[in-house]
Amino acid sequence: MRIGSRIKEIRIERGLTQEELADRAELSKGFISQVERDLTSPSIATLEDILMCLGTEIKEFFSYNTEIKVAFKYDDYFEKRDDEHKNIIEWIIPNAQKNMMEPIRLTLKPGGSTIFDNPHEGEEFGYLIKGDLTVHIGNKKHKVFEGESFYHKSDRVHYLSSDMGAELIWVSSPPSF
Repeated sequence: MRIGSRIKEIRIERGLTQEELADRAELSKGFISQVERDLTSPSIATLEDILMCLGTEIKEFFSYNTEIKVAFKYDDYFEKRDDEHKNIIEWIIPNAQKNMMEPIRLTLKPGGSTIFDNPHEGEEFGYLIKGDLTVHIGNKKHKVFEGESFYHKSDRVHYLSSDMGAELIWVSSPPSF
């Protein structure tokens, strides 16, 4: 089996670019490109990280006959911390890139924001578990408080911010993270 071509196949199935996969796995786009072209081989630990970001495991990667996972536990989550923007993203359905929607758990520290501001096709929904939140869509701001929700089309520049900090469930359809 050519590992690189299999990684590329799964990445494309999940609708991810090399840059998105590299960002999630905290690797360079160039390294992902070299792996996919079988110019270099990742270590086992790096392969496991890449596969986790693709929503699969070593066992599934080397087997095409796998059962689809339905229930997910905390250990299944994939987490990315962004200290610059003061946020933590947890993919709570690790293989959601291949689904119609992608739910994440987002934690914004005080003064934190998201960097997902590019317009794209789709819709987004969020439910604020705790804290307060400002949803920025174009040049308009919408305040959301604990226990409230938001919904919008994703075709305009948009992002989230919080002065006091926030924890929320955020669902994007189609997956865009």
